[in-house]
Amino acid sequence: MKKITLFIAAAVAMIMASCNQNPSANLKTDIDTLSYAIGMAQTNGLKDYLAMRMGVDTTYIEDFLKGFREGVKAGEDKKKAAFYAGIQIGQQVSQGMVKNINQMIFGEDSTQTINANNVYAGFMAAVAGVENVMSVDSAQAFVQTRMDAIRESARAKAYAENKQKCEEYMEAIAKLDDVKELGNGVYYQVLTEGTGAVAADTSRVKVHYEGKLIDGTVFDGNMDGEPTTFRANQVIPGFQAALTSMPVGSKWIVYIPQDQAYGAQDMGNIKPFSALTFTIQLEGIEE
Repeated sequence: MKKITLFIAAAVAMIMASCNQNPSANLKTDIDTLSYAIGMAQTNGLKDYLAMRMGVDTTYIEDFLKGFREGVKAGEDKKKAAFYAGIQIGQQVSQGMVKNINQMIFGEDSTQTINANNVYAGFMAAVAGVENVMSVDSAQAFVQTRMDAIRESARAKAYAENKQKCEEYMEAIAKLDDVKELGNGVYYQVLTEGTGAVAADTSRVKVHYEGKLIDGTVFDGNMDGEPTTFRANQVIPGFQAALTSMPVGSKWIVYIPQDQAYGAQDMGNIKPFSALTFTIQLEGIEE
């Protein structure tokens, strides 16, 4: 009896192992070989995609292959296809969308987060056609009208210290004897007074510039290189105000308050509510 039990156990183990094994290639013809090569070629960059775009820990690549085998075996089974699609979209929402929205609203402040469970609830209600809390149209309208305000409020709390420092900086600049005001809280100092034409906001201008934070950190510029050409209205409002006020040949230092710069936006090394200082040299107007 014991031997029979052992044989049965071994048989079950073999069956289970065969279920988890990858299919073997049979390369008898060119089409066989081409088919195998296509399969391999399609994996180019796959592990990076799984890790970076889908949040898959590639330590568990065997589990991925198990899921892949199940997906392949499902074939045209629409019920299974819907189930697997739900798994995939669910992972994308939890690992991608929720994280991206948190970053968009709260920046680097990890102490604040949207309510992920409510995101899932709203998503599933809409897909199921349940609109007893709000309709899809009203949800879209709420997002459009309220997200910016909620983001600014959250970031004002998180970056209150930076905002205060920048406001104090601009107040100090305004008291300097050699600065002039352009309007909307933008100030400037003339280093070189040009005598050329003044650009319109639609003009293409050729510019040397250097941008700094209030602590003197340089975040962008081309003073040591070739001038950059762009339309005057393609930059932040404070920069545009300077470009459309200074004659060609001028070199100014321009002090821009946060609301005429990037405001509540998180631009990486430019934190929300940052006042900015630009040295701008207008080299020419192309049109």
